[in-house]
Amino acid sequence: MEPRQIVKQILATEKSTIARETEGKYAFAVDRRANKNQIKMAIEKLFRVHVESINTVVMPGKIKRLGRFSGKTPTWKKAIIKLAKGEQIAEMENL
Repeated sequence: MEPRQIVKQILATEKSTIARETEGKYAFAVDRRANKNQIKMAIEKLFRVHVESINTVVMPGKIKRLGRFSGKTPTWKKAIIKLAKGEQIAEMENL
């Protein structure tokens, strides 16, 4: 898979912003089929940084209702990336 197919979007939430500022960790929504090695190579290639560690979690879809109709949001995968000391992703610092 191509790196842009693996890394779908940057997650900019309060929790991820605090983790980025204090611990140097970045959060991304990634393809569910990608493993840690593929995610690491994609992040290093896209942002030109060195990845120190990766934690992944599969976020289950939620049941949502609209009136009497119910549906389910899709299940997705989140990757939390820790970069090498002193490195940062410039695209995320402006968020």
